[in-house]
Amino acid sequence: ASRPFTLSASIIPVLVGSALAFRQEQFNLFLFTLVMIASLLVQIGANLVDEYSDHARPERNEKLIAPYKVIALGLLSSRAIKWGAAVCFGTATAIGLFLISITGWPLLVICLVSVAVAYFHAAGSKSLSSIGLGHPLVFIFMGPVMVIGSYYVQTLTFTSEVLWISLSIGCTVTAILVANDLRDMEEDINVGKITLVTLFGRLFGRWEWTILVIAAFLIMITLAATVRTPLILLSLLALIQVTRASKTIWRARERTELALALRATSRLHGELGLLLSAGVVLSRFITL
Repeated sequence: ASRPFTLSASIIPVLVGSALAFRQEQFNLFLFTLVMIASLLVQIGANLVDEYSDHARPERNEKLIAPYKVIALGLLSSRAIKWGAAVCFGTATAIGLFLISITGWPLLVICLVSVAVAYFHAAGSKSLSSIGLGHPLVFIFMGPVMVIGSYYVQTLTFTSEVLWISLSIGCTVTAILVANDLRDMEEDINVGKITLVTLFGRLFGRWEWTILVIAAFLIMITLAATVRTPLILLSLLALIQVTRASKTIWRARERTELALALRATSRLHGELGLLLSAGVVLSRFITL
């Protein structure tokens, strides 16, 4: 139910923001750990809410039962899932309040809005993800908000470079959701879930995925040239995975093939984030 295979979406933005703080010699292991735990708890909480909401919908039996749908499989009760989500969101909120006491009130807005969006993104028959808002919300909150938030907690500052890098991360994490929606298009149509893919079709989704991925790498190349941090070009090594993922995205027709595209996109997001973080960390010690 926690869907651990999706958690790189929370891990990568925090790693990137913290790598940028490390380059400024302001990395704080304690604060990094708290932010990472809170971010993971918010995503796990959202996944549990999605699990609970799917089970509560009368049309849920129309959908395929995925291995992580533990209520439908009889592995956990809906009550246990509901309490699990409450514990996740409650603990994340407590960590957020502690961080606010250290860093100041600007973080308050980020924490409150992030938890609210994570909950309502999945909760109820009219969740934010089911009315066509999934892609922009994931882009904003799992890109700029998480990267900038992680950086700000440790440095109490903000730069345009951090913003641009966060946009790159936002592009690839949104590409994961696009791949997910491509896989689930028929099921989403059957249950009345509105996504950009169900609205405009698979061809639109494939082009959306392609544009997001291209934009992510164009941002990295532009930053390397203008901000004079060429080591972030290590992220270009992820282009190997782009080639594999894009072939699957454009050629896949069956659900099983589209599931492979989703996995490939998740791996792409992870590789880009790890390589980018490595380049940023190395730039503290190596000047080119």
